[in-house]
Amino acid sequence: MSQKPETTGWKPEEEWQSLVKQIRHHDKLYYQKDAPEISDAEYDALRRRLEALEKQFPELQTPDSPTQTVGAPPLETFAKVRHKVPMLSLNNAMSEEEVREWDERVRRFLNLKDEDDLWYNCEEKIDGLSFSARFENGELKVAATRGDGEVGEVITDNLKKVMDFPHKLKGKSWPKILEVRGEVYMTHDNFHKLNEQREESEKFANPRNAAAGSLRQLDPEITAQRHLDYFIYGWGEVSEDPGESYSEFMGDIMRWGFAIVPHDYEKHPAERQGISAYSIEAALSFYRTTRKKREHFPYDIDGVVYKVDNLEYQRRLGFVGRAPRWAIAHKFPAEQAKTVLEGIDIQVGRTGTLTPVARLKPVNVGGVMVSSATLHNEDEIARKDVRVGDTVIIQRAGDVIPQVVGVIDDEAHKGRKMWEPPIHCPICGSLAVREEGEVARRCTGGLLCDAQIVERLRHFVSRHALDIEGLGEKQIAAIWRDGLIKTAADIFHLPEKADMIGQREGWGKKSADNLMAAIETAKDVQLGKFIFALGIRHIGEITAKLLARYYGSHDEWIAAMQQLPEGGEALAELDRIDGIGPKVATAIADFFCEPHNVDIVHTLAKLLRIKNAEIVAGNSPVSGKTVVFTGTLVKLTRSEAKARAESLGAHVASSVSAKTDYVIAGEDAGSKLNKAKELGVRIVSEEEWLEIIGA
Repeated sequence: MSQKPETTGWKPEEEWQSLVKQIRHHDKLYYQKDAPEISDAEYDALRRRLEALEKQFPELQTPDSPTQTVGAPPLETFAKVRHKVPMLSLNNAMSEEEVREWDERVRRFLNLKDEDDLWYNCEEKIDGLSFSARFENGELKVAATRGDGEVGEVITDNLKKVMDFPHKLKGKSWPKILEVRGEVYMTHDNFHKLNEQREESEKFANPRNAAAGSLRQLDPEITAQRHLDYFIYGWGEVSEDPGESYSEFMGDIMRWGFAIVPHDYEKHPAERQGISAYSIEAALSFYRTTRKKREHFPYDIDGVVYKVDNLEYQRRLGFVGRAPRWAIAHKFPAEQAKTVLEGIDIQVGRTGTLTPVARLKPVNVGGVMVSSATLHNEDEIARKDVRVGDTVIIQRAGDVIPQVVGVIDDEAHKGRKMWEPPIHCPICGSLAVREEGEVARRCTGGLLCDAQIVERLRHFVSRHALDIEGLGEKQIAAIWRDGLIKTAADIFHLPEKADMIGQREGWGKKSADNLMAAIETAKDVQLGKFIFALGIRHIGEITAKLLARYYGSHDEWIAAMQQLPEGGEALAELDRIDGIGPKVATAIADFFCEPHNVDIVHTLAKLLRIKNAEIVAGNSPVSGKTVVFTGTLVKLTRSEAKARAESLGAHVASSVSAKTDYVIAGEDAGSKLNKAKELGVRIVSEEEWLEIIGA
């Protein structure tokens, strides 16, 4: 075994395992969830340390080590396709010296002398999501993400929605099979427009994440709305010989209708297309020029890629591990600066998320004056130990939204007070709570908080809630901004201002009359839709209907919910309803903790004609009874049994209490059966239950 360093207690196996675990974790976040936690520079440092460790201790390397694999496995939600030619990654160089060393290795491998020509193709390294697109007989057949390099996610319909991506090849003389490979990206302008439409906690950190998240949508129409672009940077399977040089074949690809990665179009003596550097020093000159210009690009680039232009040389060089020997990515260093953290402000998003933002002494970072930066959430502040008054390190690193990456840990830092997260919303003063398992803290102000009222009102009048036609997001925002409404209840007083509405820009008497008629119609609402319209966190349409069926009337539901903040039996009963659970129960309790929420609910209940939940077969022998199923049922599935009971007016609970009327015990019934015996609850078999309900 290789000689170990003399570091006391250090074990290379343990460090290797730790690095592998961290890298796999970050690969999953980056490739599957499009939500990285660390910067590219921090990730590259982890990978380079792993590579160095495996070089020193070769026996540690395994076939599934991150140094030998690419990306992360495709998600189960997408169909999968195996790449005919693996989609591998590139090795990175972080300095000019490393690039020169790579050039020397290439020349040694090819047995070239210093005076021999070795042309490189130099390209911007686009920061987006890699994809492959296979064309057969000139038509697009299948497109996929990189995935783990061997198997990717099928995104054919989504890629068709990317702007100007060809569905058929142009021109003639294209190969029968052509698989192009490229990068989908989002311009800075489209990124800003997209983030303006999103709630604070859901904003994308940078255009790369936005592009990746947009391309990997289950609904292609969402992809279409995100305005993505693409560049082609190479190819995989090709049924015909691509020729002698990379740049020539890329020229063919461009003529067949594709946008290719931008070059400075200069020609070397062989008249090959693209920027081709006659020496590594010329390639490095291209890198320096590109780095100076990067802030003016309409999209993000995070480096320059050098590729050996001669395809015969590429074939001879081949691959090592997960990367080709004939190409390397020369990464840009992260743009960083130091400044003073003057304060931590709290922004409240449209759905109540509280996001801490660093207020900074203005500083120039990569040509941009930065006076604020995201701190993400309270866990990140604690992890980095950020305190007001600290000297902090700010980084852009290609991210449009600057971030605080660390603090200067000096004596003054230790004497400063640690930051404490707010427990009240800075906008409306309501409680700000953090649910178990969540990183975000949220305002419980609901229908009263000015920061989220427009979003709440939009939800309140939406099709699956009160369904008031004529009150879209723009109309709601405008009439709220002008003071015509402040709360959801004010909507039902708009008929008193019908003339004023009709005189507004874009309106008229007819449209105003139509709106007033829609408001009157909306007063007749089912209890389930009323509950859903309130916008309580975790209460979707299905859960709202479930609550309506269980409590029956709005009077009973409101009375029970008002008791939730006190805990006790009301909260326990809610938690027992099958399909509710502690998370939903806590969210409802938080909502009813705020007196103004309760006031609005009561006001709405007086203004509306809320219809009790419809109970089919209300005179059935189990109508209004609370039942619990346990064990394995034979004649019915658990879902069928629950649905049948609910259709007969029964309440299905997930746990047994003194209020339970029946426990239906199937085979291998366990703790619920024992609890029923203790409480004296009536226990029936599946057969007996079917007799009771007349099935």
